[in-house]
Amino acid sequence: MQPIANNEIRLKDYLSRYKSEITFGVIFSLFATVLSFIFPRILSHAIDTLKLFDSGMLKSLDSTRLLYFAGLIILVAVLEGVFRFGARMFIIRTSRKIEYDIRNQYFARLIQQDQAFFQRNRTGDLMARATNDLNAVRMMIGPGILYPVNSLIVFSVGLAFMLTINIKLTLLALSPLVVITIFVYKTAFLIQRTFKSIQEKFSEITTKTQENISGIRVIKGYVQEQNEIEDFESLNHDYIRKNILLAKIRGFLWNVVMMLSGIGMLIVFWIGGREVIRGEISLGDFTAFTVYLGLLTWPVISLGWVVTLFERGKTSLKRMNEIMAQQPDIFDKDDTPPEEQAIRGEIEFRDVSFSYPASPNPVLNYINLKIKQGQTIAIVGQTGVGKTTLVNLIPRLIDATSGKILIDGVDIQQIPLSTLRRNIGYVPQETFLFSDSIKNNISLGVDEPDQADITNAANISQVLTDIQDFPDGFETLLGERGINLSGGQKQRTAIARAIIRKPSILILDDALSSVDTYTEEKILKKFKNIMHERTSIIISHRISTISDADLIVVLDDGKIAEQGKHDELLKFNGIYAELYRKQLIQDSLANI
Repeated sequence: MQPIANNEIRLKDYLSRYKSEITFGVIFSLFATVLSFIFPRILSHAIDTLKLFDSGMLKSLDSTRLLYFAGLIILVAVLEGVFRFGARMFIIRTSRKIEYDIRNQYFARLIQQDQAFFQRNRTGDLMARATNDLNAVRMMIGPGILYPVNSLIVFSVGLAFMLTINIKLTLLALSPLVVITIFVYKTAFLIQRTFKSIQEKFSEITTKTQENISGIRVIKGYVQEQNEIEDFESLNHDYIRKNILLAKIRGFLWNVVMMLSGIGMLIVFWIGGREVIRGEISLGDFTAFTVYLGLLTWPVISLGWVVTLFERGKTSLKRMNEIMAQQPDIFDKDDTPPEEQAIRGEIEFRDVSFSYPASPNPVLNYINLKIKQGQTIAIVGQTGVGKTTLVNLIPRLIDATSGKILIDGVDIQQIPLSTLRRNIGYVPQETFLFSDSIKNNISLGVDEPDQADITNAANISQVLTDIQDFPDGFETLLGERGINLSGGQKQRTAIARAIIRKPSILILDDALSSVDTYTEEKILKKFKNIMHERTSIIISHRISTISDADLIVVLDDGKIAEQGKHDELLKFNGIYAELYRKQLIQDSLANI
């Protein structure tokens, strides 16, 4: 897996991809606009004909002539509706396609990221950008393109028709546009800044909601319901207050634009009316001119809304690109061979050290360790000595700060990530199950899983009997994070998920902590039958879990303090022996 060379969401690329649909939309909009401007000319001729008849200059006027005008008006209206529908269909549908593409691109980018990315970015904020911000971008592409294009065509065609009637009236009618343009430009920055603060507040609300739903048992356990409700109300109040401010800005912009447009209309009626009285312009032409001006009024009025759409869309696009711009820290190097490599399972740590960016002290210090293929090794030590960090280095969930890790004599930096991780079965401390069937949770990552393999993996992890007791068996649907399973059942299901992949390397990070000692013993006994040719790494706080391991590694303060077999370490009478004695005392107290 390599980072995408250019991760930025660029609208011009998408607009280019769908240029044929957009072109058809623009053509349909042009036809619809031309037809809408033909209507006033028909109306002008009809009015002038009636006036000529009324003044006696036209001797006769039969119903056929009137039906002719009526028929033309109906035909133009129908054709305009058809082309207007076509324009909206092409452009709005294209905006939905682009929304689909952007959402896929954004999600793919999230999936490419490593652990450090999700530690820097809150889940709620990432979700807000994928929903609320994306919708704002879509509105900018759909209505944000349709209305400006329509307005440009309306202005061009309308201006041409108006100039053919009266040049002076046209210039006077459009004079307020200069003021409108300046006002809209000044307001755009304020809209952009306000909408950015709204989106940031929405991200906070989404994060708060997500955390409270995920941690509902903790909230109820500590009787914090009222405090959380009050905190949420405070966030929601700020969110509403910012939205009301944006509504005020938009409302003010809208009304100012309408007022200035009305001033243009007033000028036309005052001066144009006087010219009609003086006979300098016919009543029909003046009527057509006012209709043209009315057709131009909506594009002018909608300018405020379009500006809002563009500023909101630009702000949201910038927020999404902030995420797209973040490159994963862990990826395949340019010189990583692309071909698949067979992994046997021999692992070697050479002077490996690791430090977290926010921590001044290293978590691991110059670790040197060699694990032979097929060995079962155990890693023990007090909490916080770096056990999980050490095993996280093997599948490159994190990368070593210094030193090298080799698998089968090859630097893991030279093994494609997909190959490396496909050959590792990893069960982390925090068991995660998806809201799906038990069958799909176990077979995750296996192409075309066989039911016999699923059943066998469940049997090895000692969860088969529990599954068979469920009414729907393997088809039982799990709640969020597998909430309808016990802690032990979740751990055993996760172990089955790792086993079914038949990995060359199996890593169990305290994965039996919620399993009773009897079941644990049965699982480990089954492991011996399937892992004799594979490498197993077990982290555990129970000495009974790892006493039969081929090699036991004791970590202390980020270093390997002791290593050897169980009996050898007890004779050494060091840290391991002390842990063993403490556990014997705890077991005795528990029995009492």
